[in-house]
Amino acid sequence: MDLKSYFENTSGTGIISTADSDGNVDCAIYARPHVMEDGTIALIMRDRLSHKNLQSNPKAAYMFIEKGAGYKGKRLYLTKVREDKDKERIESLKRRSYPQDHPPTEEERFLVYFQLDKELPLVGSGGK
Repeated sequence: MDLKSYFENTSGTGIISTADSDGNVDCAIYARPHVMEDGTIALIMRDRLSHKNLQSNPKAAYMFIEKGAGYKGKRLYLTKVREDKDKERIESLKRRSYPQDHPPTEEERFLVYFQLDKELPLVGSGGK
C-alpha cells in the first residue's frame, strides 16, 4: 500500500519529533500527514514549538502507531522543504471538524511540506 492510501485509510496516533538548532528536542501528538501529488508529506501546523524548531533545523521524525493490538506503524524521517499559509488550501486539507459549541481557535496555521528521506516500520530496522 502506498503512503497516500495508508494514511487515508489507517487510524492511529502520530507523533512528530523536532529539534532546534542547539539540539533541544521536542515531540508532539500530530494528525496523520497528507501525501501530496508531488510525493511530499504535508502537515498542518500551528506556530508552536515543533513549527518554531523547523525554522532553524529542517529535520524531523514522524512516528505513526496504528490503532489496534500489537505494534504496527511507520517511522518517517523528513526534511522540511517549504511552507505556506494559504488558508483555503489548509481548510481543504483538514480532516477534523469541530462541534459548533467548541469552534477552533483562530491561531495562525501553516502547511509545512517535507521530503521523505527514509521510511521504516514502527518496530525493527527494516534492513539497512
